[in-house]
Amino acid sequence: METTTTVSSLPVVDGECTIVCTGEFDMDTVALVADACAEPAASMADVLIIDVTHVEFADSSLLNLLIWLRNRRRLVLGGPLPDQCQRLLEMTGLENLFDVRATT
Repeated sequence: METTTTVSSLPVVDGECTIVCTGEFDMDTVALVADACAEPAASMADVLIIDVTHVEFADSSLLNLLIWLRNRRRLVLGGPLPDQCQRLLEMTGLENLFDVRATT
């Protein structure tokens, strides 16, 4: 069974824009996240929340994008983090780099 990968932007609330990611993210699909983050509403928000609660797989492509975004603006990961995302952050020593906020 093939996983459907989707990215959607929620309306900006109190200066925060949430990008909801679902599915698998690698070099073939990470552009969906980058494009959503470049949309005007997301670009102008004070805080960008990347909700990874429903991410089933993420590789270094998504991790690189998250680091790039974090180095340029206030970024929060929406969670709870799926086990696979938590392992990716731990294996790379980056588990303390990102603020994580419950979104569910």
